[in-house]
Amino acid sequence: MSNQTIAALNDQLRALIPLVPKTLGACTVTQGVLALSATTIAQVYTRVRTFSEFTEDNDPYGEHDFGSFEIDDQKFFWKIDYYDLNLEFASEDPSDPDKTIRVLTIMLAEEY
Repeated sequence: MSNQTIAALNDQLRALIPLVPKTLGACTVTQGVLALSATTIAQVYTRVRTFSEFTEDNDPYGEHDFGSFEIDDQKFFWKIDYYDLNLEFASEDPSDPDKTIRVLTIMLAEEY
């Protein structure tokens, strides 16, 4: 399992939100984010797509699977989870897209 491969797949997924092809995974947004204005939601999507502030603290394994940022003094988190093809269990190999469905969740920090 290569962390660089996982990071590249995660970056690819994030780059395509909100219109993620099923072959790459899925994107879900919490109720708190959906309650925001369309303008703010568009800003949130842009920040997740372009997030590059990975550090030892927020990305200790180099997988680019978590990030946080602020817009108008409101804190947001995004995270990517890895599931098997039935979305029942954790993926046995997140570096293999033939065995993994990625689910990107975008939320208000207070919803975590």
